[in-house]
Amino acid sequence: MKRPGRLGTIPGPGNRVAAAFAGPPAGRAATALRLLRRAAASEAVWLGAAAALGGSGGRSARRAALRGLGSVAIVAAVSRTLAKPAVRRPSRMGTGPVLGALTGRAARPHTGALPTSPMASAAAFACGVALESPRHGLAVLPFAAGLAQVRGRGSLGHRGRLAAGVVVGVGAALLTCRWWPVKPEAAAAAAPPRRPAPALAEGKGLHLVVNPASGVAWSKDTAEALRALLPQAAITVFEPGDDLVALLEAAAARAVADGGALGVCGGDGTVNAGSATAARHRVPLAVFPGGTFNHFAADLGNQSLEDVARAIRAGEAVTADVGRASSPGAPGAPGTPDAPDAPDAPGAPGAEQLFLNTFSIGVYSELVHARERLEQRIGKWPALTVGLAKVLATGSPLRVVINGRRRSIWLLFAGNGIYHPAGFAPTYRTQLDDGLLDVRAVDAGTPLARTRLLLAVLTGTLHSSRVLTTAQVRRLELEVLHGEPHFAYDGEVTDATYRRLVLDKLPKAITLYRPADQEQWLR
Repeated sequence: MKRPGRLGTIPGPGNRVAAAFAGPPAGRAATALRLLRRAAASEAVWLGAAAALGGSGGRSARRAALRGLGSVAIVAAVSRTLAKPAVRRPSRMGTGPVLGALTGRAARPHTGALPTSPMASAAAFACGVALESPRHGLAVLPFAAGLAQVRGRGSLGHRGRLAAGVVVGVGAALLTCRWWPVKPEAAAAAAPPRRPAPALAEGKGLHLVVNPASGVAWSKDTAEALRALLPQAAITVFEPGDDLVALLEAAAARAVADGGALGVCGGDGTVNAGSATAARHRVPLAVFPGGTFNHFAADLGNQSLEDVARAIRAGEAVTADVGRASSPGAPGAPGTPDAPDAPDAPGAPGAEQLFLNTFSIGVYSELVHARERLEQRIGKWPALTVGLAKVLATGSPLRVVINGRRRSIWLLFAGNGIYHPAGFAPTYRTQLDDGLLDVRAVDAGTPLARTRLLLAVLTGTLHSSRVLTTAQVRRLELEVLHGEPHFAYDGEVTDATYRRLVLDKLPKAITLYRPADQEQWLR
């Protein structure tokens, strides 16, 4: 009996799975495997995986998909960068002339691709998803591992290459945290003092306005879910051609008459309009997350329709501050004889704008739009970088006076409460009633300001860069001396052209339904 040599053809345990894929399957199995390998050969397969994951769940699934995609993008960039010097270099793991003669396999040149790429991409995607959502990470792990095996075509049988791929992929996923910190699971805002609110059994007395155009996948199932949770609530669906503010005003008036509450289901713009209406009429507000991002609902802790319905039935509510941007000298503006003591005092149309999340001036709104156009294709942070480079190249800084000091700025951001993390892209708040504005301004007056800004964003060091100025204040006076003031609030852009603005807070201006057991979950 012939004994195999050290270089025999009997596969070891580490190569059995690889041999199964490398072998010549027959018939339909061979055709299916070829099609699978062809589909898996492109990095675009991860784009499809991210799209499927993002479409299968809510906000956490979308964030997990974007982080997974960003992790794969880092692996691809590293692979291409390190592969260039290696092109035409003989592969250490390949078969040279002598080894080829002994094994019967022809020598092959190095292809220029990192041997760890298939497993690195799979590990990056799975780890990136798990960092944002462990539940979704466990779900995608088998898919990522199987796809890595198909793409590897047997090259993953070597344990060293397998380990190297995992290390590179996990490292890429962890690296995304430098630009996009992971939001803690318990990052919903801590509960401010609770305020009594009507307990609306079965939803009786709740007048709910739903905006299907906010990005929610409004369907018959969604409507039935709301009616099942709150069968006696009055639900009005916004239709094309309707006036959203008029619908909210009518719903709030009926809520006052019934001793009930106003409800809104939509994105941050819809919630903003609902909060202003609720503040004017002094009625509690129920915020159902129904938009693309739902920033305020996430900070409030209302993560599902069931959470909000449970709070409404029990009458559990908290208070929150509201930010305000107003033009000095206009009726109802701060500092004028008829300045309001309460948020429902009248003001001149367009002279006052309330905001629940953020207010910004400068190129911020253009940057957000540029990022949103690209992030579904290349991920949030690459889109942010590309968008920033574009707006800096085509835009112009503003010359302003901020609290009496002249400045040249690219943008000014004011958050309704202190946002985390520090730096250029604030994500979440842990308190909704701190009475403070979180102000961040990008300076255009320092030498090489554009270059330094781009480098700081790319390296994740903007929070310590001299081009970024931060402050937490209760009031800010702003005057635009030169440049076109583009204002944006809660994701909406306004065409107001005021040159002078006062930013301040209306403390504890609104009452919001929030389950009491949310605090137990946070502890």
